[in-house]
Amino acid sequence: MNVDFEECIEKEKLVKFPHAKTFVKRGIKEAESDLESARRSLDAKNYKWATIQAYFSMFHCARSLLYLLGYREKNHFCLIAALRVFYLDKGLISHKVIEDIQLAKRMREGADYHADFSREGAEGLIRSAKNFISIARNIIKKTQN
Repeated sequence: MNVDFEECIEKEKLVKFPHAKTFVKRGIKEAESDLESARRSLDAKNYKWATIQAYFSMFHCARSLLYLLGYREKNHFCLIAALRVFYLDKGLISHKVIEDIQLAKRMREGADYHADFSREGAEGLIRSAKNFISIARNIIKKTQN
């Protein structure tokens, strides 16, 4: 088992959530809405917000995958740790997806806290978010059928 994951469980930063499955579709809709907002911000040359919104698109997408399994995270680090255990280790998502989410998290923090952002960075995160939503939708579809 992953040490980070175990610590998240132990510290109750990752918890069972009885009603989680009722939030799966809502999470994907939030991810899509955030992605659309990121695209509009990019078009308006607001690269800071495009970066932040693209990250949150990925965050809500990841959260939906966690909800699918009956869990909820209480911080962003534990969300990624859970994705590793529940999806990466089982071959349902690739290392690239995890790397994209980690990069998006760092870029969001850079944009939000250090005014570090760019058009190219925002464009890359938007592509990654679009890809992740597609992957998550496929996983959800397979699980719910």
